[in-house]
Amino acid sequence: MNKRFMDIMDECPIIAAVKDYNGLKKCLESESKIIFVLFGDILNITKIIKTIKDSGRIAIIHIDLISGLSSKEIAIDFIRENTEADGIISTKQSLIKHAKELGLFTVFRFFVIDSMAFENIKKQIETVKPDFIEILPGVMPKVIKRISSMASVPVIAGGLISDKDDVIAALSAGAVSISSTNPKIWFL
Repeated sequence: MNKRFMDIMDECPIIAAVKDYNGLKKCLESESKIIFVLFGDILNITKIIKTIKDSGRIAIIHIDLISGLSSKEIAIDFIRENTEADGIISTKQSLIKHAKELGLFTVFRFFVIDSMAFENIKKQIETVKPDFIEILPGVMPKVIKRISSMASVPVIAGGLISDKDDVIAALSAGAVSISSTNPKIWFL
């Protein structure tokens, strides 16, 4: 599955991250082939994912942000059984691990806030073995470069990316893709 995603990211390195229905509608007009879903609840997540899948795109749910779901493995089971989601994003090791066991694509999200984060990221990647990691904020080329060189999995840069220069800097530093909630970025 990882090669398929890498091919899609090579073709279009911009991932549209949507945080509401307006963003969902707008991202479907973009060239983004991978959509990160950062909103929803247990009543509407199936419909949100169906909308994305019906457009021929890949749907990745940020499981930590879906209202009504707990941070337990049963939430992954629910997503697997009740949606057509291709994968999940999470900051939680146990959820990433369980999603991999169920054959879902996994993005392990990290907030890089200090120098201790580097060692933490390395340890957790080795333990969990996600398909990708996403680091936030994504506007730190030196940090992206360092993490990309030490990580055994591809890096997605997200957060605070606001223009073409930020996108180019992140990709040049070693990120394979960037994710953004900013519609301006989706249409670069």
